[in-house]
Amino acid sequence: MTELPLVVDAQHAGGYRVHLTFTDGTTGVVDFESWLHGPVFEPLLDLDNFGRFFIDGGTISWPNGADIAPETLHERAKAAAAA
Repeated sequence: MTELPLVVDAQHAGGYRVHLTFTDGTTGVVDFESWLHGPVFEPLLDLDNFGRFFIDGGTISWPNGADIAPETLHERAKAAAAA
């Protein structure tokens, strides 16, 4: 069984984009804009709020409790790096 890659570094890359680095060495810039709808994510449309992300439990989280599963972020980062 392979180990789930976790986020180990995250740097704001402008707008709603974050450059992510994972435990398996994968890196890529993920655009979060498509996820910013619904009551938990809409506050992150404010770029000041969006920029307050931090790493928690191997993924990106925000103070309001929003987060995205690390495997989803990993898939997007791999796709972005391949594009």
